[in-house]
Amino acid sequence: MTLLLDEIAMATARLAEAGVDSPRTDAEVIAAHVHGVRRAELHLVPDAGFEPRFWDEIARREAREPLQHITGLTHFRYTELEVGPGVFVPRPETEVMTGWAIGKLQEMDVADPVVADLGTGSGAIALAIAQEVPRAQVHAVEADPLARAWAERNITGYALNAPYTAGRVMLHDGDFSDALRDLDGTVNLVISNPPYIPVGASVPPEVGEYDPPAALWSGADGLSAIRAVERTARRLLRPGGLVAVEHGAQQGAAVYWVFGEESGWGDTRNNKDLAGRDRFVTATWSGEGT
Repeated sequence: MTLLLDEIAMATARLAEAGVDSPRTDAEVIAAHVHGVRRAELHLVPDAGFEPRFWDEIARREAREPLQHITGLTHFRYTELEVGPGVFVPRPETEVMTGWAIGKLQEMDVADPVVADLGTGSGAIALAIAQEVPRAQVHAVEADPLARAWAERNITGYALNAPYTAGRVMLHDGDFSDALRDLDGTVNLVISNPPYIPVGASVPPEVGEYDPPAALWSGADGLSAIRAVERTARRLLRPGGLVAVEHGAQQGAAVYWVFGEESGWGDTRNNKDLAGRDRFVTATWSGEGT
């Protein structure tokens, strides 16, 4: 066994003791990042090539700094994104909702579907849709200037490295309630991963200490931003348009009723994440409602 693999084993034990959920994976990812190799190549790093900075980065993760802040990168579906302080780190659960949206857009008999991503954060959802639905026009909305700067960086990077996305992801400064008024009645799909944690709820250190508060907390019941998304979706969508909104695992029933028939919604459904928990609600806009 090489020196690096010995060090990874010791780091794994330290991370496990600190309460990190995936200590071996995180130790290997940090080692690969520091040494400039893929995880599968860690055994090829010679003893003389061991980088002591590995332990500095392990200490950061031991203090529960997000792994993605340490590496500066995260993966979302088929995209690689830059992330760091000031922006919400996208989660695997959101990939499931985004996959649902991509599937529906691909099924639409629409030449150039118009999409609104409310609260884009890093730009993860918007860029995934642009990448996988080549004719989609995606309007990404973000009110927080720090998060918007990360989105701009990622959108610009993809325009340079994947020219087919150029000009199809448009970033807007705005909040959920007042977004994209010039698109009223023209949007085919509204998607959002809004803040949905009730104020005062307990969250892991990686979330509470590092994710921006504006991306987390949403009133006493956690539904304030979701209600704002519902109102905006009514305004933006054309008749027959779709909405998809992520929520907490225990909020499925409550969010279902936010998108009620009396407000003009139909085919409202709870959808599961990979763990089988309610994770996002979808609905179809009728074009009429109170």
